[in-house]
Amino acid sequence: MLVLMARFWRSAGALLACAAVAMGAVTAHLPAERFGLGAGREIAHSAVEMHMWHALALVGLGLGVRKPTRLMALGGNGLVLGTLIFCGALYFTAFTGHHLGAVAPTGGSILILSWLVLAVAFAIHE
Repeated sequence: MLVLMARFWRSAGALLACAAVAMGAVTAHLPAERFGLGAGREIAHSAVEMHMWHALALVGLGLGVRKPTRLMALGGNGLVLGTLIFCGALYFTAFTGHHLGAVAPTGGSILILSWLVLAVAFAIHE
């Protein structure tokens, strides 16, 4: 099961990158009145940046780690989950003007913790 994680991270990263490019195009070309807030385009742009960076990190993780440990699996899967939650909440706010409360901070916290878990996993794995 853990061996399949690297394939999952590569695939998830590629799909997330595809979606980030699409969201970048939408963010760049959508008329300002289609955003839910005056700062909606800027919020969406921030989401696109985080979205793409984490997509690329997942592809890199999937290419670099062939036999992940359980700790690496926790960190890598946390990157997928955190990206979806954090960026999804930002996109929602940007396009609707409605905040989802603690959803974006929860996703961001998952991303931060996932990076810490990966740092520990890489430090103790040979």
